[in-house]
Amino acid sequence: MKAPEKVEIIGDFLAIRWREGKESFLDSPTLRAHSPSAEQSGEVDIFGKISGGTEQTEYQGVLIKKFEYVGNYAIRILFSDGHGSGIYSWDLLESLGS
Repeated sequence: MKAPEKVEIIGDFLAIRWREGKESFLDSPTLRAHSPSAEQSGEVDIFGKISGGTEQTEYQGVLIKKFEYVGNYAIRILFSDGHGSGIYSWDLLESLGS
């Protein structure tokens, strides 16, 4: 998937304008809850056992502080609770916006 035309923080939302003209507005708590990081969802070892992760699903009050581009395929978001290890691909962000 190609990078969107524009990504910006508007209040408590990450606003994305996709190349096809579609727009997505993703709120901070939803993005935090769906972080694709091992810290959030855990890691699977060679035996299929998941270690780490969190069972927390509610992140009310957590805000987006900033984001940075990761190559041309994703962004990394830094949240007000200090979390910043998730890399959000364009595909993931588009699916969260649907």
